[in-house]
Amino acid sequence: MKINNVRVRNMVPLITPKELQQEFQNTDKTNKTVLTARKTIQNILEKKDKRILLVAGPCSIHDKIAAIDYATRLRNLKEKVADTFYIIMRTYMEKPRTSIGWKGLINDPFLDDSHNIVEGLRMARHILLQINEMGIPTATEFVDPITPQYLSTLTSWAAIGARTIESQTHREMASGLSMPIGLKNSTDGALTAALNALKAAKSPQAFLGIDENGHTSIVNTIGNPWVHLVLRGGIRPNYDKVSIDQALFELRRMSQPEVVMVDCSHNNSMKKHRWQSHVWRNVIEQRIDGNDSIIGLMLESNINEGNQKNTGQLEKLEYGVSITDECISWETTEELIFESYNALKEVR
Repeated sequence: MKINNVRVRNMVPLITPKELQQEFQNTDKTNKTVLTARKTIQNILEKKDKRILLVAGPCSIHDKIAAIDYATRLRNLKEKVADTFYIIMRTYMEKPRTSIGWKGLINDPFLDDSHNIVEGLRMARHILLQINEMGIPTATEFVDPITPQYLSTLTSWAAIGARTIESQTHREMASGLSMPIGLKNSTDGALTAALNALKAAKSPQAFLGIDENGHTSIVNTIGNPWVHLVLRGGIRPNYDKVSIDQALFELRRMSQPEVVMVDCSHNNSMKKHRWQSHVWRNVIEQRIDGNDSIIGLMLESNINEGNQKNTGQLEKLEYGVSITDECISWETTEELIFESYNALKEVR
């Protein structure tokens, strides 16, 4: 009688992190992009660098050509506002699901439920390599605790999302990651889980994971000093002045650095792309009014606005339109950034 893996259809051997890193190797250019970005973000978190960190890009990456197209546009924009905004590209390769649905490029790169994860990892690392080669730092959300070993050498900022912020596994993982990490409040809007995660991720941890050779290992970490709070809304939005002041009060009460990032999407915009502009302008006004504890913002932005249903056929999907959450268009992204750039310039 079978007693083990009773409900497992099969197991497919996975490429090791070291093998994938050798297949798509970091270059001197990508190393410079990543290390410079991580240091810059650290300086912004310490308020040594007065610029606003902006994480902008698609809700999720599903099309390599569109991703590189977006990165090219972002590179040109980044240079024009570099004295006020420090822009990195949102390149989310994994998507946590409330119930079921497409779980991202790594899990299902061909959008058809074939779940070729080996090819998904290859595609994800190749895209990240190309974007970093362009001098554009990248940001992602780590959902599976194995994934960082494959992608972290090309990642400058990462998030632990609202659905995993209470997970001990993710808090432990964050404590050992090499880049600054944004910790999002829970889906209900409560800060408690994120504040607890902040404390845990800053502390040394010991847990089970894999090494670069894919061997199951005991991972001993020293803690990550660059974790910080990201407000993404909940039952109600939390980008307003009262909500941000409350978050800063809680950080102060815990003797933590009083800095927050605001996610203009998700429950702050009620998941409607047009509301992101309202959130953005409100938070920029708070920054203009002198609240330098708002160190960053996040925009879900794509080449074209809105979203579309995943049909499972990339060639039949509308180009540059999200297949997950709604995004603002590239034109709206430029408009918001240039408008705020000029407004912030007047008060400097």
